[in-house]
Amino acid sequence: MKKFVNSVDTMLAESLDGFAAVNADIVVLGAERKFVMRRALNPQKVALVSGGGSGHEPLHAGFVGRGMLDAACPGQIFTSPTPDQIVEAAAAVGGRAGVLFIVKNYAGDRMNFEMAAELYEGKAMSVVTNDDVAVEKSTHSEGRRGVAGTLVVEKIVGAAAEKGMDLQPCAELAADVNARTRSIGVALTSCTVPAAGTPTFALGEGEMEMGVGIHGEPGRKRMKIGGADEIAEQMVGAILGDYEAGASGRALLLVNGFGGTPSLELYLMYNAARRILQGRGITIARSLVGSYVTSLEMAGCSITLTMLDDNLIRLWDEPVHTAALRW
Repeated sequence: MKKFVNSVDTMLAESLDGFAAVNADIVVLGAERKFVMRRALNPQKVALVSGGGSGHEPLHAGFVGRGMLDAACPGQIFTSPTPDQIVEAAAAVGGRAGVLFIVKNYAGDRMNFEMAAELYEGKAMSVVTNDDVAVEKSTHSEGRRGVAGTLVVEKIVGAAAEKGMDLQPCAELAADVNARTRSIGVALTSCTVPAAGTPTFALGEGEMEMGVGIHGEPGRKRMKIGGADEIAEQMVGAILGDYEAGASGRALLLVNGFGGTPSLELYLMYNAARRILQGRGITIARSLVGSYVTSLEMAGCSITLTMLDDNLIRLWDEPVHTAALRW
């Protein structure tokens, strides 16, 4: 295993210190590094709190800032944050307007956020993201996993909260965006969790894993690597086939890297997916390409599609100022 690391035990703490130092104008660390929070809080707005295991950077800490999250709770690598982390984060950023917890659909995340919501003394609601079409049930989730579509929920609902939307409508908006969103991922290599020291799974030279999760979980099926157009066709086909009423109109297309794929290839995959979608009557109204929801150094990518309306486009276009997204 070759990684930049002093000690597996201190890796997260040292990384958080570096992240906070680089982005000191945007974020500050909570006590004992239990959470990352906005430096400039707005106590009048609904506070958005999310989190999950580390190893997916910039998710979630990279999305803390104006127009997105108010706090993020980092667990150890691929390990859910604890309820006390979540409660302390909510207490630090929550005001009279309440707190909305945005939770990826993994068993550990759901359990710990549910416990935190019960322990938190303020007003709070939760929404669970489950955009992954590759699996209905896994050992890590109850039903579909929450993957890169979580970013879309955080961005759109973050904009609405920034504009003064109340807690209940924010929760309803988050559920609506999640329902409009579908994702699927493909891996060309596995990742190596530092504590394990060996790859999570092994792929042959000419193999890829279709339908992987963001914790390095094996996917829907192992298959021979094809051309980029062929891979995109399979991924887009799985996404479109999952919309019960069909998909048409305007959409956001997100091509997300898993940590080990260069931008050159991500833009190529975006172009392939865009051409396929446009050929099926879908207008790509908004786009995002980059490594935003990663799986350590895994090579591969995911494709996410969110069907849009005028209001969602307006909210997507609202200003955002975070470490990972700035516009």
